[in-house]
Formats: sequence, C-alpha cells, structure tokens
Amino acid sequence: MTTPASTFTADLDLLVGAARLAGARALDFFRKGPEVWWKNGGRSPVSAADFAANDILKKELLSARPNYGWLSEETDDDAGRLDCETVFVIDPIDGTRAFIGGKDIWCVSAAVVHNGRPVAGVLFAPALDELFTASLDGPALKNGQVIATTAADGARPTRIAAPEDMAHGIDRHMTGGVHRISHVPSLAYRLAMVADGRIDATLVKRNSHDWDLAAADLILARAGGALVTLDGEPLSYNRPTVSHETLAAAGLSRLSGLVEASRHLAGH
Repeated sequence: MTTPASTFTADLDLLVGAARLAGARALDFFRKGPEVWWKNGGRSPVSAADFAANDILKKELLSARPNYGWLSEETDDDAGRLDCETVFVIDPIDGTRAFIGGKDIWCVSAAVVHNGRPVAGVLFAPALDELFTASLDGPALKNGQVIATTAADGARPTRIAAPEDMAHGIDRHMTGGVHRISHVPSLAYRLAMVADGRIDATLVKRNSHDWDLAAADLILARAGGALVTLDGEPLSYNRPTVSHETLAAAGLSRLSGLVEASRHLAGH
C-alpha cells in the first residue's frame, strides 16, 4: 500500500515539535557538568542529557505514531523494528563529546524512514538556534529558508570536511585540489553544512550509524546533494546491521568526481 506524501509532511511537523522539546531539555544540562557514562568498551560517552532528550523524543513520537518502529542510539535495539515499514531513527544528541565539552555544534537528529529510506528529517541545533528540515517532496530548509549545495567549480579547491588522512588521500585526484575544513564534531551537522553550502563535500569514516545519518541524508538530498557509498550507491536504513562503510557526500555536480577520487579509501 502506498503511503500518501501528506502523511510524511505531518510526520515532519511531529518531528520538529519533538526535536524542539528534546533540544530544550538538553539545554537544561548544557555547560552544567551533566553526569557522563562510557559505552562501547569505553570509546563513546553518553550523558544524562542524551537520556533525557531520548525519553522526550520516544514519548512524543511513539504516542503519536504507535505503529512506527523505533531505532535510537540511546535505546536498546529491538529487532521488531525490522517488521515495520516505517521507523523513527533518532540520535537525541549527535555530537555528545562536543556537548560535554561545552561546544555549540551538537544537534538533535530525528528522521522517519519508510521502506529503507528517509521521508522526513529534522536536525535541531539548539545552542546555535538552527533548525534544518526536509520532507520527501519539499525543499530543504534552514530556519525556514531554502538551502542548496554548491555547484562544481574547478577554479577553486573543494572545501571538504574529512579526517586529515582522507582529505590528503584525495587531494591529487580532485580538480583544483582540496581545502580541508577543521574538525566538525557532529557528523549530522557536518552533512547539514554540505546541504547549506558552507562546505562543498565531506567524507565519512566507516562505522557511522543510521541515527547519525538518516535525517541529514534527506536534508542533503532535498538540497541538491547526496550521501552515498564509495560505489556511488544510496544508503539503506533499518536493516539488521545499522552501521555503514566509508561514505561520501556532496552536491550532485561534484559527487561523481568525489566518489572516483575516494574509492581507494574504502575501509577507512
């Protein structure tokens, strides 16, 4: 059965309201020394703010759409989501290290994924007062204004946010070379920066997750870009495995060149 596009527009409104509430709750902890725990063998921090924001998102979203599945970084995974055509994909705070460190670049990432692809997406960066939104059949917006990726321009270097070894690895393969942008601590926000044209492209190391990517993927697509594998393929979400291989993102006119220049980085 085909789901009407109007449903996803309503879902976007729902995501915006929930993300704003979760972001406001996270701000209650920001720069106030929230309690922090370590997960993934001590490699990844999680704070009391992550859990508080997650609780709000889960309550607001699932009470409105109880038939949707749920996938969140801060909720134990439930394989029942695989039986759902439509799933919420959530990162209550993308950029937790930055949040804990008192830096402004972190955001609430919330998406609706239908049959493996995002159909509504929100990134809310409350410390910056920035809201990025997109639905399947509408424009990408930043604070209500249409945004777009940059067009290819061989007269200047490609502004890219990527780890130093990856940026250096593609420099000689890109027309005009590359200009590496300093570290952006939130992956979702970094993709939003490609969507709104502040940077031209980014590369994503392997082992990013659905919750890091789904909302930003749609926002980037509706801004005239794409997030793809190094084979040039779009991502599929809500699979048994929610991590991804090395990825590339840019406006469509730059994307094939970026992918070609980056293929040797597979596995990074």
